[in-house]
Amino acid sequence: MNRVVLAVAALLLCAMTGVGNAASTCGGKGVQLQVLGSGGPELTDKRASSGYLVWQDGKARLLVDMGPGSMLRYEQSGARIEDLDVILLTHLHVDHSADLPALIKGSYFSDRTRDLPLYGPSGNDLMPDMDSFVQALFAEPHGAFHYLAGYLTGDEAFRLLPHVVSAEGRAVRPVMEGEGFRVSAVPVHHGPIPALAWRIEIGGKVLAFSGDMNGDYHTLPALAAGADLLVAHHAIPEGATGAARNLHMPPSVIGEIAAEAKVRKLVLSHRMKRTLGREKESEMEIRKRYKGPIVFAEDGQCFTLGR
Repeated sequence: MNRVVLAVAALLLCAMTGVGNAASTCGGKGVQLQVLGSGGPELTDKRASSGYLVWQDGKARLLVDMGPGSMLRYEQSGARIEDLDVILLTHLHVDHSADLPALIKGSYFSDRTRDLPLYGPSGNDLMPDMDSFVQALFAEPHGAFHYLAGYLTGDEAFRLLPHVVSAEGRAVRPVMEGEGFRVSAVPVHHGPIPALAWRIEIGGKVLAFSGDMNGDYHTLPALAAGADLLVAHHAIPEGATGAARNLHMPPSVIGEIAAEAKVRKLVLSHRMKRTLGREKESEMEIRKRYKGPIVFAEDGQCFTLGR
């Protein structure tokens, strides 16, 4: 079989799986971001829900959010659970957190032995905090999946270590340092839901993740300042009102934030049916404020930030 035939076959496979060619291009030298899920909670957008992998020198080191379908994309990306240093959750809506049990169950069939830290927001009357969320999933005797309680007690090959990061206040705060990387967070306004935006500094590069937010706290520009890449969630069109606007930021606010933070590249993700097909309109609104590169995310897409 010649190279042309092989290439065509690979393209057909990518079309069927919806992954694009990211699995063969991400995981190279330097720092890269892979979009595992570019969609929201809908079942009709043909996208996995929110999930992002930060790669360095061929290893998938940090995972940000893990909504439904993101673990299938994780597998398709070639990422290894053994390499993962930390999981960061922006908030605990289903479309950002539901694949956590899938990752933990799947890890049983891996060679991982290192403990796995997991960071997420504090809670309120509507949402548990990060620790309570994990306990409700896995702890004995009443956890939904308490047969996996060994990942909390230390009876399995590694422990899942949940940490609560306050979603109160407006200040950017350091959260943790790993081998060659630093993580910071800031509270953001996502209606009544406690939520965080994340900043990752790794390999001389900076990545920022807005999560779901409407911009009312005005905290994201400080967190994303000078970022090489900002993943901003684009769930509503310009002019949206009501509950959707209370939860999410329109393109004009995305553009204002990207311009104020002076980010080098803007990636629009968490794309929903109310914004799909309106990319030109959204880009026009953003361009009124931000002049840098803009990309509309797709599942499996890989962005190389360099060495």
